[in-house]
Formats: sequence, structure tokens, C-alpha cells
Amino acid sequence: MKKGLFSRALFFTMMLVFVLALAACSEKGTEAPAPGAKTEEGKTDEKPANEEGVYSIEDFNNVKTNEGTAIEGGSITFGLVSDTAFEGTLNFNFYSGAPDAAVLNWFDEGLLTWDKDYVYTNDGAATYETSEDGKTFTLTIRDNVNWHDGKPVTAEDLQFAYEVIGSKGYDGPRYDSNFTSVVGMDEFHAGKAKTISGIKVLSDKKISITYKEATPSLLTGGVWTYPLAKHIFGDMDIAKMSSSKEVREKPIGFGPFKVETITPGESVTYVKNEDYWRGAPKLDKVTLKVINPTTVVQELKSGGVDLVDSFPTDQYKDNANLSNVEFLGAIDRAYTYIGFKLGSWDAENGKVKTNPDAKMADKNLRKAMWMAVDNDQVGKRFYNGLRWNATTLIPPSHPEFHDASNPGVKYDPEAAKKLLDEAGYKMNGEFRTKPDGSPLEINFASMTGSDIAEPLARYYVQSWAAIGLKVNLEMVEFNSFYDRVGNNGKDDPNLDVYQAAWTVAIDVDPAGLYGRDALYNFSRFSSEENDKLLARGISAEAFDVEKRKEIYNEWQQYMVEEVPVFPTLYRAEIVPVNKRVMNYAIGDGTGVYLNELAVNADKPAVAQ
Repeated sequence: MKKGLFSRALFFTMMLVFVLALAACSEKGTEAPAPGAKTEEGKTDEKPANEEGVYSIEDFNNVKTNEGTAIEGGSITFGLVSDTAFEGTLNFNFYSGAPDAAVLNWFDEGLLTWDKDYVYTNDGAATYETSEDGKTFTLTIRDNVNWHDGKPVTAEDLQFAYEVIGSKGYDGPRYDSNFTSVVGMDEFHAGKAKTISGIKVLSDKKISITYKEATPSLLTGGVWTYPLAKHIFGDMDIAKMSSSKEVREKPIGFGPFKVETITPGESVTYVKNEDYWRGAPKLDKVTLKVINPTTVVQELKSGGVDLVDSFPTDQYKDNANLSNVEFLGAIDRAYTYIGFKLGSWDAENGKVKTNPDAKMADKNLRKAMWMAVDNDQVGKRFYNGLRWNATTLIPPSHPEFHDASNPGVKYDPEAAKKLLDEAGYKMNGEFRTKPDGSPLEINFASMTGSDIAEPLARYYVQSWAAIGLKVNLEMVEFNSFYDRVGNNGKDDPNLDVYQAAWTVAIDVDPAGLYGRDALYNFSRFSSEENDKLLARGISAEAFDVEKRKEIYNEWQQYMVEEVPVFPTLYRAEIVPVNKRVMNYAIGDGTGVYLNELAVNADKPAVAQ
């Protein structure tokens, strides 16, 4: 769309954004990020922009070009880009935020890996087999896979993880349909059985897990493969595990590096794990430190960091030609979205409790708010095309199931006004009232994180004001934001609308975010039709890929119509890597692992 479609308020907001030192929003997801498909090499240092100054993710590669010869040992500094401290729940069985996942990925991992199509492989710390009926997975852990304290990773450790997550005392976010689908889990969770009947330890290194039904999701991320060290946590009160020093201060894993020291929320020092099952890392040491989005460019220029977990895409245009880094890029398994609070979390029953009388219960109101925002222009003007208009809740990182033909809801503020008029939201002066004539004020929360975060949130507020809605904005720090949205099951009753983001799992099944039993279903939306579609997506008929596409296309359209949330932007993952770094890639299925990471010089290259 042309600039002429912008309101005067948006014009001044944009001018403010470009005067400010731009930095990215702190929006992070809750699934551990893991890399996108390998692309051809043959890279250039500069990425072209079209005549509008808009870039395309298609111009990037995701595998680092190696230069020179690797030196023996060496160390790097990794920047965790955030305006806030990482929470420090450093165990895959308990963490919830992407910053903690970024810390975890250096020292721990799952037992299985996956390829570029998100299908489990036998290249990981364990191999697997499935039964003829597809209901039983048998995992065999490699003999040389050991915890950092030297103890072997065992089948009992994986069984123990399931028992902890399935316990009533568990306070993390993992207990959902991936666990309730295990045979015997319901009885165990209810306290009617002392063990989970569907999980059998066959030997020290071999375990079988049987599910109630065979589903296509079991091969693409539906099996929990993160063991919990029973020799450390076995005698601990489950309710106290997530806050224990073994999670917060002295965590261990079986990944390529060991945690040496932690400065809570600020930094972590890792040393090489000589006993790593893939082979000892080439690097001796890694230092992770939190860096503010407003200082990330200076840190990169000076060599203060060698690479970062993510780069603010709104800053790419002004820094595309940095001489000491190579920019990698991939379609991110992520999207930002606007969510509407439609109920609360029923902790006792472990499911959402939708409130038909919630302030945002009218889907006409929700749809009008979607129609009022021009996310196509937001992506171009705020992010130079490296974020772009989102249409459905399955992102293009999953091209097999993303319905590219679905336009979502198109920007049309005049149609939004008409829809509100017809739904009874009449103008009374500057703003609209509820259909019963009482005042309508909507409380909207968005995350802090950068100079661009508040102007972007204010653009949404101004867009909604333009159709007659009075929306009150509150900017909230990352960790507090997700607590209030419902990360711990306690929804802030004063919150009506929120802007957040998801990094989605490798499995396309959206039930973990939008299912009735999903804690992460922050909108607290539920319906029988949603239940039915989500169940069909992992049913026997969904083993036919074309049928599964059809089901998920239907679900994507259903969510467009119901609008419990609406996606705003799909995202490019842009990562600058210092030119001394070798053997590094972003994205899924690259076959490049952190133990191979190396450097060709003692010190980082500095920008000229």
C-alpha cells in the first residue's frame, strides 16, 4: 500500500522512530529456538534492498562462510539481546521464556534432533524406533551420553522427567496434550497410579513410551525428549525444583559446554565439555552476556560480541555494510500477535475458562481492531521488510502447512467502523460506547525492549482511536509482562488486549498454544469447534499429508473468523556473525553443531 494510506498520527510516529536510535522489540517466544533449512552457500557481504529500501529474507543465507584456518582452542562472546535480565530457570523441563532457552542451548539439549522438514532423525543423543501401529516410541540413549558431572544419562532420567511434569506439584508450563496423550498419564496425574503405565524402562539406556493414539505429530516434535537428572532431583520436592539452586545457580546438562559461573540475569561463563558425546568442542570457552538492543551495534563493531541470539531487524538497514561481520538470515519460526483476554486459567482442572461476558468477547469488536491496523506498512516502515504482514497462525516457517492463499483480514478502517456501528458500538463524542450504552475503555499492554517498542504500540493505539476505540496503553518489562498475561496461570483481570510473540515448536500442531488444556493459551479462548479441529489435526486421517493440510487450512480460517488473537508480523531471523567465527549456522536441519564452532584468530575482527 502507498504512504498516502497512513494517518497523520502514524506519519509523526514514523518520523519519531527514524530519528531515534532504532532497536528491536523484546518480544520473545516460549519454545527453545532451533534453526531453519540449510541454504546454498555463495554469500555476499552486502544484501540488496529494492527501490523502496525494503529487504527480503530470500537474499540471505543461513550458513556462515568460513575464512582462514581455525586456531586451537579460543573463546567467543555471545550476546543475548534484551532490555531485561534473563529469568534464570535453566532447565528445559521448567523454563518458559526464550531468553532462558538461549542460555540453555549452550549446555543442554534434547535426546533427538530433527531435519529441515522437522522430522526426528537418528542423529541425536538417542536413536528411536516406532512400533508397527505407530503408538510406541522406543528410544535408545547412546552409551557415551553423560551428564556434566560424569553420571550417565539414563532411561530412568527421561522417565523421571515425565513423572515430574505429570505431577500435581509441578509448577512449569509443559503439562499439555503431549503428555496427556501418554497411556496412563491421566491416572498418574490424578494420583490414582504410582507410575505411568505407558512408560517402560527396558534397560539403563532404553525406554519405550506408548501413546493412546498414533499421530503424525509424534514424528515431528510430539515426543518430550529432555531428561531430568534423577540422581540430582530425585529426592527433591517437585514444587521446589524450579526455584532450586540446581536449576538457578548450578545447572547441568549433557550439551557441548558446561556452566562455570552465573551472574544471575546478566551473564554466564561456559567451558568446554571434554566428554561431550559428539566430541569435545573446538572452543575452550564461551561467555554469554546480556546486551541492550540500543547498544548491540556498538558491541558488534568493537568486537565486544562475536555473535548474538538475534539482531534488531529495524536496525539492519543502517548497518547492513558492517565490515567485520557476515549477516545470516532465515525465516524465523515466530510471529508477533495481538491477543484478546477472553477468560482465565482454571488451575485446578488444568484448562482455560472462557468467559462469555468478557469485555472483548464480541468477535466483531476483535475483527474491527484487526481491520484497523496496516501491518503491511508496519513491516516495511518499521522493519524494512524483514518483518512482514502476517495472515494466519501457522507461519511460513512451516511452508507445508502455512496457508499462503489465506489473506487473513485486510486493512480497511472504513469497513471496521461500519462493522462496529452494526455491532452496536455507537460513537459518543470522540469514542464509542458498548452496545448497552456504557463507556468502553480497553486496557492494552505491550512489552518494553527498545526505542521502537513504544512507538509501534502507540501506532496500534492510534489506529484503534481512528475507528473510535479508547485504548489505554501500558508498556511492561518482559518478565512482568508474561506474568500478567498468564505465564504462571494468574491472569491480570485488568488486562484486555496485549501484544506478544511466539517462537513456535517444530511440530505444526498448534494445540500447545491454542488448545483448551494449554497454559500458553493466553487469550483463554475455547470452543467445541476448536477442540474438534485440533483433534483432527493429529488424528489417524491426518497421516495423509494432504488431508492434514486441509484440516489446518480449515483451522487457520476458523481462527481468522473467531479472532481470539490476530497475527501481526512474520519475522526474519537476522544474525550478524564476526568474521573470525567458523562452523556456525542458524536454522533447522543444518547439520552444524555447537561443538564444531571455532575461530580463526584470538581476537574478534573490529569494524573499519
